[in-house]
Amino acid sequence: MIAFLSGTMAAVTADRALIDVGGVGYAVLMPQSALAKLPPVGQPVVVHTALQVSDKGAFLFGFLSEEEKALFERLVSVSGIGPKMALAALSAFTPQALASAIANEDKALVAQIPGVGKKTASRMILELKGSLEQGLGGLFAPAAGEGDVGAPEQPAALQGATEALLSMGFTSAEAELALKGAPEGAAEPQLLQHALKRLGSR
Repeated sequence: MIAFLSGTMAAVTADRALIDVGGVGYAVLMPQSALAKLPPVGQPVVVHTALQVSDKGAFLFGFLSEEEKALFERLVSVSGIGPKMALAALSAFTPQALASAIANEDKALVAQIPGVGKKTASRMILELKGSLEQGLGGLFAPAAGEGDVGAPEQPAALQGATEALLSMGFTSAEAELALKGAPEGAAEPQLLQHALKRLGSR
């Protein structure tokens, strides 16, 4: 199995990165949010990878963090969720935001993932909640009422929610406007839910 690639950025297309490793070019499918953060062509890059083999062939999926990779592997283990939908999930949410939404059993928020309806969201929560808590405990932000979520956490939560909105195709101005009036001290999943409700009401 190819656990990671360490090489040079060769190109970026709509859905994948081309990485030159010792003269061999690897095509790596990646979430949109990760593609946007890759270094310029010609610069060194390290990408964590997961190999998926199906009737359609072998495909290499890449991630910028171990958390993204681990969550991707958990997502594709859910019945009815393939690599394409798992990438869509990681394009729409940061690992922390998605894991928190699953922990909080927020079906409406999980259903915001392109291609995921309410039934799939329910199945995802049912099958992943326990395993995520056991294997990816560090991904979970405290649920509402758990722990002290105060002002020091707010900038990070706002940044995460803003990045998630940008990865969905909203502009910076739209994201900023949608996040105005959010509850003070809210965690990233709550901020994102607040913003999506405002954007959906327009």
